[in-house]
Amino acid sequence: MKPVVAVHGGAGQWRVDEQRRNRVLKILADAIVEGLHAAERGSALDAVVAAVEYMERSGVFNAGYGSVYAIDGRIYMDAGVMDGRVKKAGAVAAVDGVKSAVRLARYVLENTDHVIISGEGAKLLAARAGLLDHSHKFYTEEKNKRFYEVLQEARQGRWYYKKLVEFMGDTVGAVAVDRDGNVAAATSTGGVWLKWPGRIGDSPIPGAGFWAENGVGAFSATGVGEVIIMSALSLRARDELLKTGDVATALETVVRRVTEIYGPDTVGIIGVDSKGSPAYAYNTKGMARGWGKGGEIYVDI
Repeated sequence: MKPVVAVHGGAGQWRVDEQRRNRVLKILADAIVEGLHAAERGSALDAVVAAVEYMERSGVFNAGYGSVYAIDGRIYMDAGVMDGRVKKAGAVAAVDGVKSAVRLARYVLENTDHVIISGEGAKLLAARAGLLDHSHKFYTEEKNKRFYEVLQEARQGRWYYKKLVEFMGDTVGAVAVDRDGNVAAATSTGGVWLKWPGRIGDSPIPGAGFWAENGVGAFSATGVGEVIIMSALSLRARDELLKTGDVATALETVVRRVTEIYGPDTVGIIGVDSKGSPAYAYNTKGMARGWGKGGEIYVDI
């Protein structure tokens, strides 16, 4: 079968001008191409890591070099990957100063006996893997300005967690099926503005921010991390796909259920079944997403 790669750049309000919209769409398309090339040379796991790493490096999304600031003005990243062929996952949480959180998550998967490694332990592992980077690369004047704006709003009592959805739309993820029918998933994020240091979202948690299982499919979530964790969103999507046999119906069902419990403006999810059919669903104003197969590529917000 032909490899399939689907990606997302987060669910949220996506109030962006035409210039930024076009830039986001181009990066999504380029990330899909990177993933497809990796799948042609290797596996579904290669594909999702390549696609997510491309988006991390872009600096456009809230992941990698574009990660947002915590309440202490620092950056802490989360990422997770899962190989559906072996049903194993690797993840890192609350780690800073690494070139690619998703590559470090893969290192955890392939070179340790653990699933999630956080904080300084993850940074020590990054040093061993050659993935440390200069901290200044993660900080920009644009993000500095936004940090002081949201900090001022918080001091005036006008900042609350649900409002963060207005600025979400930046967590990145990918799912893939390779030519042998193997599936994989990956998710990476910088978290949310003004999060408490050490806060861990859904992105590094199997069954919440991602899931991949051969013979079933692969999923990557985005949105309010606490909602996704409590909903076990990706694992619920897996269960629903097994029940209905249709990935689009499965994703629409789980998002509808989350909306009933936690309200709108909370989640989005992409998925692909083991036959290579991609799908997505979200309850926000928009979600940056796309997929590619062969010479065909689709992207939208």
